[in-house]
Amino acid sequence: MVADGVVATVVLASVTLSFPCFVYGAWYIIETEPVTWDVLVHHLKFVGTGLALTTVPMLVWMAPRLLDQLGGLTIVHAFLGAQAYALLLFGFTGIVRIFAAKRRHDLYHNYDESVLLEEIGSDRMDHWRSRLRIGVFGYVFFWILAYLVGVTRYLFRYAL
Repeated sequence: MVADGVVATVVLASVTLSFPCFVYGAWYIIETEPVTWDVLVHHLKFVGTGLALTTVPMLVWMAPRLLDQLGGLTIVHAFLGAQAYALLLFGFTGIVRIFAAKRRHDLYHNYDESVLLEEIGSDRMDHWRSRLRIGVFGYVFFWILAYLVGVTRYLFRYAL
């Protein structure tokens, strides 16, 4: 069996590598106009990779060991991580509505800058866009906090 410290180091590296994926994906979607289908897919490749690099280690290695390690930093780490994923799910509720509205009007393939997102969606499109922004920024905020606590746990457990 592989030593616990080796697995922890691989998990730390994986989660660390996810952050540049998130940053590039966010930068790309913010800086690229118009958001066509190709732009969206390119953005999602990086964000999806970042989510996989974080979520797979969490589900495969961190979560199964949680009850065996209950303590101060572990509880804080798990709580912050849970908040990050809760806000990501909150943001997804906005993404789904925005995606559906743009897809219904074929704006990913035939972009028309004269059509405003508020005009094509429900009368609550601003609400869905706000949910998306809150979810994404909340996810990143709690992800960073959970990451810092996780690095601290790693240092105390395996490096110091």
